[in-house]
Amino acid sequence: MPYKEKRLNFSLEKIEGKARAGSIVTDHGEIQTPIFMPVGTLATVKGVHQHELKEDTKAPIILGNTYHLYLRPGIEVIKKAGGLHRFMGWDRSILTDSGGYQVYSLADNRKINENGVQFKSHIDGSKHLFTPESVMQIERDIGADIIMAFDECTPYPCDYKYASDSMHMTHRWLDRCVNALSEIPYTYDYEQAFFPIVQGSVYKDLRIQSAEYIAKANAFGNAIGGLSVGEPAEEMYAMSEVVCNVLPEQKPRYLMGVGTPINLLENIALGIDMFDCVMPTRNARNGMLFTSEGTINIKNKKWHDDFSPIDENAHSYVDTSYSKAYLRHLFVANEFLGKQIASLHNLAFYLWLVKEARRHILEGDFYHWKNKMVSKMDKRL
Repeated sequence: MPYKEKRLNFSLEKIEGKARAGSIVTDHGEIQTPIFMPVGTLATVKGVHQHELKEDTKAPIILGNTYHLYLRPGIEVIKKAGGLHRFMGWDRSILTDSGGYQVYSLADNRKINENGVQFKSHIDGSKHLFTPESVMQIERDIGADIIMAFDECTPYPCDYKYASDSMHMTHRWLDRCVNALSEIPYTYDYEQAFFPIVQGSVYKDLRIQSAEYIAKANAFGNAIGGLSVGEPAEEMYAMSEVVCNVLPEQKPRYLMGVGTPINLLENIALGIDMFDCVMPTRNARNGMLFTSEGTINIKNKKWHDDFSPIDENAHSYVDTSYSKAYLRHLFVANEFLGKQIASLHNLAFYLWLVKEARRHILEGDFYHWKNKMVSKMDKRL
């Protein structure tokens, strides 16, 4: 089915040093960059209502997970609903990964060869096959605005030969993805942006090779995978810098699976535009809160009669009157509302942080502000 009109666009508004402020437009709205994308693995960001994502965190885009949605509820259900947007009641943009990370994480339940990946479902043990071609069809049918190439995410540590062999296979799979997409029509009446993925583990020469190969695909945007898998932060930053020096300036850059608030700021400083991570919601469910002054373990006894806001600056990024004492009480009492409030707080903080980064890039003082924020957020309160 043809899309209504070509709206997809990326534009850069300001570059300060290597940090960038831009805008991605899809058929489901504008995404101002840099941006953090909440992870909605199973068509839900855990513990957060869609209206809260829109109204409280101001998220313009969220993620869905191809592997998990393929297994449950299944692609036919999503197609009958009219695509993932309608299925989950979300009218803003969506990005889907391709299942490559699950290939990495299901090491005991999959076999990789040139054709693709055979894996066992973590739900019922049934066998399935993902190939570049089948994954492109699945991502068409899920209907996200931004879809990812099928790749292999290498583990850390990873020896040079494995990293090299895997990278070259990822490149061959990319060619097959591109060919498949040229033959598979859009399932719904809007356009999809395609992002290939740079691999190469923590080897500088492989990352350069991969970035050069990926850039030649001339896709809408480009992603960097295979980081935030256990390597030291310094290695992550080094690889991001190497890759950003190669990838075309006029296309958005997405660092997959990253990370802490400090990781976000340091990578924005290197030229990254887009991020996603389960950390804000996962940590929230365990009582770990991110604030503009540092991190809080809300379960600690010290907060039991502290009636101050979770973050003294919270009014600037989330409308909440909940105190530390009240939130601690909810966690101690094992009330699920505590996890909901904490999840919403952390997501709102992440979205506020990238919005502030964008504002400071536009104002020309990003690096000064970034260094000050990194120093504060490195503290345990």
